[in-house]
Amino acid sequence: MAKLVDFRKNPADLLKARSGFRLADVDPAAAPGYSGGKKDGAALLAAQDDLLAGHQEQLFASGRFGGKQSVLLVLQAMDTAGKGGIVSHVVGAVDPHGIQHHAFKAPTPAEKRHDFLWRIRRQLPEPGMLGVFDRSHYEDVLIHRARGLSPLDVIEQRYEAIRAFEEELVAGGTRVVKVMLHISPEEQKRRLLKRLERTDKLWKYSPQDIKERAFWAQYMEAYQIAIERTSTETAPWYVVPADRKWYARVAVQEILLGTLKAMDLKWPRPDFDVAEERRKISLA
Repeated sequence: MAKLVDFRKNPADLLKARSGFRLADVDPAAAPGYSGGKKDGAALLAAQDDLLAGHQEQLFASGRFGGKQSVLLVLQAMDTAGKGGIVSHVVGAVDPHGIQHHAFKAPTPAEKRHDFLWRIRRQLPEPGMLGVFDRSHYEDVLIHRARGLSPLDVIEQRYEAIRAFEEELVAGGTRVVKVMLHISPEEQKRRLLKRLERTDKLWKYSPQDIKERAFWAQYMEAYQIAIERTSTETAPWYVVPADRKWYARVAVQEILLGTLKAMDLKWPRPDFDVAEERRKISLA
């Protein structure tokens, strides 16, 4: 069996958006901290599936026995950047019973009658769960800023509301992991064309995607500002180069693994006498 190629440096440290972060300096085709290629990355991803599943099972088990901790993975990206691939190939490796996944679409008329965080709160992970947001509360600052859908003073108030909301989540026991999958416009074009070449991918294509490409510069500015305003020590942003799908997947897997390990999870202690239960089974 070939030796696995591991990360030289922790991607969580390399990809975290800190003070002075500039999105323009991030190469979407790079693979920070990793010296292997596509096959190496795929092998590492597969080799660590059981490890990730084991930690997630500990989280799930703790929630069943009174534990208060949970994890929320927020995925934000331009179209085709690979959010679905993260859900399928990273999160898909763990027990689905311990997952709460929600893909946020445009708010409904009923949702619009409430504060923008109202619908988000309704989908938060319960104790013991790994929650995944495919798009999130950040839509209400990213799209609104890029497309001019709300006044800037309203958007600024939303940044403040988001920071307070995420601080509240962390204080309540939820680890917030925010990932921007950073794709280049050239790679997005290639992926859009590929969708049109395959009948099994046509359902993923929307003419709206072309309209959004016209606002690329505005979206990058909106992401830059959102990351500056809301990347904190307790709820940091990780900007993951996404032109190479294999790298984005293994990098997010590493970040999730690090998050779960840092939670110092333990298997719940049984509330019964193990030896006595063994004896009963032997006599049954």
